[in-house]
This record gives sequence, C-alpha cells and structure tokens, in this order.
Amino acid sequence: MSYRSQAHPYTSSSSTQAAPVPPRTSSDQHAQSSHHHRALPSSSRPSHLPTHTNHPITSDPHRSRSRSPSPTPRDRDRDWVDVYSPHEQGLPIYSTSSKSYSSYPGHHADSDAQMQVVDSSTARRRGGGAPYEGVNSHIAAEWDAHQGSEYRGENEHQFNTGQRGRSSSYDGDKGEKSIWPTSGIGIEGQVHETIAPSGKKEFYSANTAEGQKWNQLIPERTQSSTWLSYGGKQGGVVKEVMQELKPHIPLLVYTFLALFTRLYRIGANNTVVWDEAHFGKFGAYYLNRTFFFDVHPPLGKMLVGLAGALTGFNGSYDFPSGAPYPDHVPYTAMRVLLALPGVAMVPLAWGTALELRFSRWSTHIVTLMVLCDLAWLVISRFILLDSMLIFFTFTTVYFLACFNNTQRRPFEEEWWFFLTMTGISIGCVASVKWVGLFVTALVGIYTAEDLWNKLGDLRMPHRTYVRHWVARVLCLIIVPFCVYALTFKLHFLILNRSGSGDSQMSSLFQAHLAGNDFAQNPLEATFGSKITLKNMGFGGGLLHSHVQTYPVGSQQQQVTCYHYKDENNEFVITPTWEDPPLDEHEPLRYLKNGDVIRLVHVATGRNLHSHPFVAPVSKLNNEVSCYGNATVGDVNDYWIIEVVDDLMQGAKNKVTRVHSLSTRLRIKHQNTGCYLRAANAILPQWGFKQVEVSCDKANNQRDEHTYWNIESHWNDRLPAGDQKLYRSPFFRDFWHLNVAMMTSNNALVPDQDKEDSIASSPFEWPYLWNGMRMNGWGDDSIKYYLVGNAAVWWLSTTSLFVFIGALFWHLMRFQRNINDFAPGEWNHFLYVGKIGFGGWVLHYIPFLIMGRVTYLHHYLPTLWFSVILFGGLLDHFVFKSRRLTQRTKWIVFLAVSGSVLFTFWWFHETAFGIEGPATKLKYRTWRKLEFARLIDFMLGSFSSDLYFENRVYVKRSEL
Repeated sequence: MSYRSQAHPYTSSSSTQAAPVPPRTSSDQHAQSSHHHRALPSSSRPSHLPTHTNHPITSDPHRSRSRSPSPTPRDRDRDWVDVYSPHEQGLPIYSTSSKSYSSYPGHHADSDAQMQVVDSSTARRRGGGAPYEGVNSHIAAEWDAHQGSEYRGENEHQFNTGQRGRSSSYDGDKGEKSIWPTSGIGIEGQVHETIAPSGKKEFYSANTAEGQKWNQLIPERTQSSTWLSYGGKQGGVVKEVMQELKPHIPLLVYTFLALFTRLYRIGANNTVVWDEAHFGKFGAYYLNRTFFFDVHPPLGKMLVGLAGALTGFNGSYDFPSGAPYPDHVPYTAMRVLLALPGVAMVPLAWGTALELRFSRWSTHIVTLMVLCDLAWLVISRFILLDSMLIFFTFTTVYFLACFNNTQRRPFEEEWWFFLTMTGISIGCVASVKWVGLFVTALVGIYTAEDLWNKLGDLRMPHRTYVRHWVARVLCLIIVPFCVYALTFKLHFLILNRSGSGDSQMSSLFQAHLAGNDFAQNPLEATFGSKITLKNMGFGGGLLHSHVQTYPVGSQQQQVTCYHYKDENNEFVITPTWEDPPLDEHEPLRYLKNGDVIRLVHVATGRNLHSHPFVAPVSKLNNEVSCYGNATVGDVNDYWIIEVVDDLMQGAKNKVTRVHSLSTRLRIKHQNTGCYLRAANAILPQWGFKQVEVSCDKANNQRDEHTYWNIESHWNDRLPAGDQKLYRSPFFRDFWHLNVAMMTSNNALVPDQDKEDSIASSPFEWPYLWNGMRMNGWGDDSIKYYLVGNAAVWWLSTTSLFVFIGALFWHLMRFQRNINDFAPGEWNHFLYVGKIGFGGWVLHYIPFLIMGRVTYLHHYLPTLWFSVILFGGLLDHFVFKSRRLTQRTKWIVFLAVSGSVLFTFWWFHETAFGIEGPATKLKYRTWRKLEFARLIDFMLGSFSSDLYFENRVYVKRSEL
C-alpha cells in the first residue's frame, strides 16, 4: 500500500482521505502568537480534527522534558520530543493527504530558520513576531530548520527531508518512493499543491474561505512511480535529486571557497618559509627512517612525511631556513596536501554551528569568519603542524556537539559512533601538539557534568548509570590513549635507524637502531674501560664536561648533562690514588657493586669531583666539577658504585658484574655521602642551557635521576656484545620519550639576553595587537605576515565580555523571579557558553602561566571557541529575538558579514603574499597611529624606532 493512502505517522489515523485545509481562525492565530501556549485551544480546533494529545508518539508523558532549542536534523527522530514537549510547543500541521490534524513537536517555537515560500510570500512564525521572508519553493511548513537530512519516523516509514516543507517519503510496505508535500499554517496568500491518491494535483489556498481548492486533472500514474509535480511541470529523478541537494548548496559553496582561498598561489614563494625549516626536515627524517627528537608528538610530523611520500619526495633535502627549494623537492604539492585540513575547517565550522543548533544566520556568519580569517588562512598554506592541530580541534568540538544531540537515545549505534569519534579526535589532536590537551580538558569537564547530572536522575537504574561510566572510560580515556600510543608505536617502527635524536632515548632503545653500535659494546665493564654514562631519569642526558668553569662556587670545570653525542662525554674508569695503576698485562678487573673508582674526563684529563660547595641551581645539593689531572687529586675524586638492579639479569643480588646498557647504578661520593644526580634543572646561559649535575645529599633510593647506566663502552681487551642480549619494552620507551619532550618543552623559555622579534605576549593576542613576520622582508621576496582578520578577532573577543555580562544579568533577573527564556532556551544558552567561553578559558589561561616563549600562532586554536561564543550570542540577542524585526536582523547580518569580508579583502595580501616593497601598503593601517602610540607609551613599550609599515607596527630593522 502506498504511503499516500495512509495517515501520516505524526498525525491521527482517523482518516486517510484528503481534506481541504481548514481556515485559520483567530484562535489559531492566537495559539501561534505566544510561545507560552501548551497546545492549541480545543475551542479553536475544527470539530472534525482529533486532538494532538492522542498522537501515537507525543502522548507519551515520559517524553516531555525540556532540554535545548530546536533539534538538528539528525537527532530530530530521537530527542525532538524531549527537546520541546508537544504539549508545550505543538506546531499544527494540516495534511493534504488525509483528513487529520496533529502537532509537530520537534519545531522550536522561536525557531528563526527561514520558512521558504513561493514568490517571497510572507509567513508568520509561531511566536507572532516579525514575518519571515522566504524564496523559491512551494513550502508550507518548516520541517527541517537547518538542512535536509534523513530520519526515521514511526511505523518504519523513512523520511528524507529535502527543501523545507517538502518530504520525499518511502512507502513502509513496498519501500517505493513518492512525494508527500506538506502544507501548514501561517502561510498567507499562498497556494499549495499536493498530489492526491487519485492522481490529481490538488491546490489549497491557505487564506481562502473554508479552504477553497482548485483541482487540475493529470494523467494517472501508479503510486509506486518516482516523479515530481512541481509548478505544474512533470519532472524526474534529476529534479528530485536537485531538490534534495538544495539544503547542501551553501555548504558546497563554502567548501569551494575554502579550497580556493587555501590553495590560491600556494606555491608562489619557492623558499623555505618560517617553520617549514623544522617540520619539512622532520618529514624528510621519516622518509629516510632516521631517528630524531622533537618536543611535539609524532602524528603531525608523520603526516608531513606521508605528504612527502605521496608527492614523490625522497627525503634528500634538509630544508634550510630561507633557502630556495631545488627542483626535485615537490614543495607545492606537499603544501597542497597539508592545506587540506585547513580546507576542512570551513565545512566543519558549518556542521558544528548546525549541531549547536544555531540559526541559519549565525551558521553563515560563523562559517564566514572561519573562511575569511587571515591567520587561519596563512597558517594552512605551508608545511606546518598548526593546520592539523586546528583541524582536529574542530573535529573534537564537532563530534562532541553531535554526541550531545544523541544523549536522549543512549547506547544506540549513533550514540556509540559519536562518542567513539570524540575519543578518536581527542587522541589525534593530542598526538599533533600537546595544546590538544586543552580541548581534551573541555571534553572531560563536559563528561563530568553529564555524569553528575545523570547521578541525580532517580529514574535511571544503577546498572544503566554504571554503563554510562564504562562507555565514557572506554571511549574518552582508553580510545584516546590507544590512538596516542599508536602514533608513538608507528614512530618507533618507522624511525629504525640511528640519527640525531638517539641520545634522548634510553641506551637499550638505541641499541636496536640500525647503524648504532651500542649492541656491539663489550658486555661487562672493567677498570680501564672508556665509557659514557647515561642518566636514567626520564629525559636524562649524558654525563658531560667541558673546559669552561663555573662563574660561581668553586669556579672549577663545569660538569653537566648533555643530550647529544660528543667526545666531552667520555670518561675512563680508574682506580683510586692509593691503588696501583692499571697494567695491560695483568688480569682484567671487572667492575662490581661496592667498588671505589675515579672517573677521569678523557678530553681534559681532570677527575670527576665533588665538595661542599652549593650547586649553582639546586641550592640544597653540592656542586659537581672536574678537578686536578693525572697526578693531582684528592679523596673528593672517589666515587662508590652501587648496583640497583639489571634490566636483563634481574634483581641486585643476581648481578655479579656491571653490564653495559642494562645495569642500573647509583654513584655515591665517598667523602660526603651524596649521590650523583641530574634532575633536568637547566643552567643559565653561561652553562649553555645544559642540564645541571649536582650531588644530592638526600638518599632517595627511588629517585631515578640518581640512576645511571653505561651507554658507550670501549675496551680492546674485551669481546664485542650481542644485540640479542638486549630488549627495550615499548611502554618504557614511550614514557621516556614523553618525559623528554616535556623537559625540552619547559626549557623553551625566553632568553633575557636576546630579543626575539617575532615572540609575543598572550595579553596581546585577543585584540590582535601585533602580527608575526613569517619570512624575510626583502623587496624581492614574497612576504607573509601572520595576522588575523580584525573583524573576526575583535568581535569574538568582545563576545567574551558580553557573555559574562549577559550571564550576570540573567542570573540577577532569575533572583527576582523574572524568566526571559522559553523552555529549554536557558539550558541551550548555558550549553553554548560552556563550549565557547569554557573552551576559550581552557586554551588561553595556560599560556598566561607557562614560562615558555609564546607566539601569535599559539592563539589560533583558542580563537575557534570565541567564534563559537560569538555565534551563540548573535542568536541570543538578535536572530532568535522575539522583539527584533526581520529588517533589523538583516541589517545585523549584513553588517557583521560585510565587516568580515571587507577586512579580509583589505588585508588579503598578508596571506596570499606581498610582492614588491612593503612600503607600498603602509597606508593600509591596522590601528590608528596616535591611539596605538599612546597605548604603547602607557605600556612602556613606546619606541621611536617603531612606525606603521604594512598595516602593523614593524621595526625598521626587520625590513
């Protein structure tokens, strides 16, 4: 049986015959004019229509809890009844294919999505406010407030909502497609058409007395045929497909514009720009499979390497900064592939705005801001990690919003999918840069609040609540960790050759790298062996000394920890002054637990030494130095070997001799009783920013920073070792590398003795006080300047203060028992505020308290959350306002979008490349000169060496 011959699943099944649309009465209009009405008054209903309280779905009393504003298309089949109760927000629908009446509960009473009407006719929204003007389609009721999407109705009927108010339906029995146009109330002066089961095309007038209709006979067709009767013309599949594609046209247009802006002239500059010198080189390391060390997790760099592999790059170029690319390096193709995450940011912005239930107005503005921001644009056009970091930040927020919209149907396939994808996105964003941990914290706070709210739901069984916990732990903790760990596993598998980063890893790990000879070291150490000592604390380096002396304390030769191979790392195990010197003809004397030794520095001949001088950084410890020579020394040169255990042999009592690589040692100073320690304390510039080595007076046997092992070992009298004797557990290497990354990242502090012209303070970022030069500023070069779209940055930053003020205002009015919100609106206001304002705080505040050097591009993930907040506030104050007219909304929309577009056009060359002298653009000023100089003077940074050049303050020395 065709679907047309049945009652619509959301209407009463009392009749299946077509009926004219009842005339609108004053009571009907009154019911629509106030969002506080729970249902259309019974007195205003036509007598032949059933009440909506008998609706097969909406009569369920357990599905009436308010949650948030009008649902997105995907979740409308799931929690739209929960979002707005049909008894509270019923939207009458008159079906032209049945004599029935019902309520469409999923539509928000104050929804501002446009109702499209033929010839731009006017329709009144239910709130009774200003009219909506629509365009170009025969629409009566707004079924899809945002875009066409697929959802399931009752009785297994599947609807695919195309353009608003028009549904293509699938017959529940035969699965064959037909057309079910809808008609609705509030359409004045509009004729609507429908196809009756008899094959007639029937027209209804929404404002004629008693629903007068005009019938036009058309050829009989089987009800199973797929066809359209549209505007009096017969069509086919093509028209139907085009009709269904209409809601997606804006998204396709934005995606095309994103492709154009991100790829236009992307290869114009043929030199290594900014951090391409780092990340391009790292990509080459992956292609060469040589191990290296970097402060960032490996996923983004592996994707750079993948881009190189896909474009035919062989890894033979090391990307020197500012150098021109040779012909064999496909830098343009690599840039194109790495720009794709930047392209995807734009459709993700569109989708996120819809999932956050923004109006069409705000959805367009948010997407336009992402498309036209110059900082997001320029950062996506080079071989960098930032576009991937921002992309995965966008995906995390998107999937979190999708998951939130499926909360009313837990443990279903869609619910699991979005929860798992949120976890995968968390793992990916954290695997590109640790800045991704900030959005991870946002998801964690959201989850904690969600579980807390569920704890207070007394109707929820305990078993169900436990299942919620298990699902979150699985998808939001275990899955992200597995993704993060997997990237390191791949990192270790790919980089299997010895390289510049070996020394950051444990000795056992290095022994398995091709080209590394550690495994060939003699197995057992003896007196007379030349060795290097590796600190086994996470991120530890090699014991090192050089001819420079301490400027404080004993002023003797410095001893440090150094993370790179160097001849200054080599020491010889030597007997004490009282013991007889070594003789090559005597039997070997193996090193064992309890032996007292001297360690003689090979390069300078001095002895490792300690005395009761205070260490330069760790003030509670003693200083360690190198002192004397082959004939001059004292008892402060003596050190006792204490075996902790052996990673291969086992516990201490099983270790009879000290082995290379695997035996863990503590080295105790005999005279003072302190232990040799390197705890990642960084020396000042006079110590070359190397790690301080001190003698720790606290006997903490579990302090791994006092653990050492023999790494390199040379002794011609001993046989070579065997790689089979060594193994390195993955999770130990994984943890070791992460701590080393954290240690190196913390060492990236501003150098007070050096001016960094491109560094900036986090206080400057929200208002875009200055930009950042990305390459050389010569007249003959194509220049790029990292600076945002002022309209985007200033508006989004202002929204942070507006939100705080609005939140305070509404809370104060709540205290006075004044409620300005329709049911669910307050929760939605808070929800968007938590995502936008909460995400901004979590991303911004850490940069205020961290000591590392900061740059403008660190703010780019943070910017997304203030843009979200701005879009939400536009809806709150303007586009969903019941007080503003349609004209006012158009004015606001055009003003905001116009300012974004104009600013983009005015400063677009900063992203696409400035050709010729920068002085030609000096009149396109960024800020008013006198105001800017006044502020600079007040901040104490005024300098006559500053002037306006290329729209921003630029130092003359930089030109």
